[in-house]
Amino acid sequence: MSAVLRFPPGFLWGVSTSAYQIEGSLQADGRGPTIWDRFCAEAGRIAHGDTAAVACDHYRRYQQDVALLAGLGVGAYRFSIAWSRLQPEGRGPFKREGLAFYSRLVDELLAQGISPMPTLYHWDLPQALQDAGGWQHRDTAARFAEFAQGMARQLGDRVPRWITHNETFEHTVLGHALGTHAPGLTLGLDSFAVAHHLLLSHGLAVQALRAHLPGAAQVGIAQSMAPARPATGRAEDHAAAHLLHLLQEGIHCEPLLRGRYPEELATLGIDLSAIHAGDEATIAQRLDFFGINYYNPTHVQATPPGSPVPLREAEAPAHHERTEMGWPVIPQGLSELLLGLKQRHGDALPPLVITENGAAMPDALEAGGVDDPRRVAYLEQHLQALRTAMDGGVDVQGYFVWSLLDNFEWAEGYRPRFGLVHVDYATQRRTPKRSYHWYRDLIAAQA
Repeated sequence: MSAVLRFPPGFLWGVSTSAYQIEGSLQADGRGPTIWDRFCAEAGRIAHGDTAAVACDHYRRYQQDVALLAGLGVGAYRFSIAWSRLQPEGRGPFKREGLAFYSRLVDELLAQGISPMPTLYHWDLPQALQDAGGWQHRDTAARFAEFAQGMARQLGDRVPRWITHNETFEHTVLGHALGTHAPGLTLGLDSFAVAHHLLLSHGLAVQALRAHLPGAAQVGIAQSMAPARPATGRAEDHAAAHLLHLLQEGIHCEPLLRGRYPEELATLGIDLSAIHAGDEATIAQRLDFFGINYYNPTHVQATPPGSPVPLREAEAPAHHERTEMGWPVIPQGLSELLLGLKQRHGDALPPLVITENGAAMPDALEAGGVDDPRRVAYLEQHLQALRTAMDGGVDVQGYFVWSLLDNFEWAEGYRPRFGLVHVDYATQRRTPKRSYHWYRDLIAAQA
């Protein structure tokens, strides 16, 4: 291992997954339908007509997957809990079968010396709540807090770290502003109420968790973050990059850290009536850690006057390598992001954990294995960038690769493969890739 890739004692190494992308068994044991079930059933929504009906069959094969985690030597596993397995309608008594599954998973992890780190919401809202208004409706925030309270009561004695939400920005924009993810709404800037109710539900959930968790338990959130870069030197493209920064970090980070939305929002013509007195204080609950999901900077440019949206994503400079998602590989963007957060937020910034970082690559199973040197290079370069930020004074306490397994990649279906472990979807056979062995050796070398 390079001398650059040395991290402090106690640094937390892990991998991440999400329930909808790996569990399958969508109709097992009384699980209720979600917005993604409905979305996948609509023609043309998902590439190749793929669905998550089987995915990685993790619901039935979790012991095999925990064994893979143990082989990696990770200290923690970030997974998400499918709300509709516990409360099929998003409210009411918890299902015994759903509780039993997550209890078995937690116990299996602990038996292997792996710390469970559940995310309570990774985009899979029970469809019954969507039918009642979803995240546009304030009541959904209260229902989420009840769900968080129930999970704390059931698993709080064994789970030391909790994440409330995954990527409120993506869920708002892709699912409710642009309509390319579930629930498929195209509200544009009128999606602000969705963002606010997601953040409000976070604050309420933190309160509920802390009321029922041991004092040593830690609570955080995982947000997607990326530097916003103008596609050209034109003034209007610089303005577009500033606007994206405002819509992403300004809305989805500042209220969490500073207890207020940026004043500049009032100049954009956004309807802010969803904000009630006291909401911002509720959102700004103390965080034990702040999760960062990083993949690449976003290059943007302004759209012509009169366009329904003021900016659009632009191509990164051609010299950058790209992943199978079409995303440019720009490791230095991670150090730029982290150092910028420290500069902008100072002491208001809690300890950070990189809760997602990884790459979809054109993996092929050959001779019983998968040689993925491009993913190895991607991870090593991003860890070097992370080390640069830490050397610059940023307090980062852990790093999680996305993802343990190849999985259902939302609207992209099964084509992109992010996993350290190859999954043959026809047979469900798992094959660790070269990157799995590289990450295992890196973790071992830290000890």
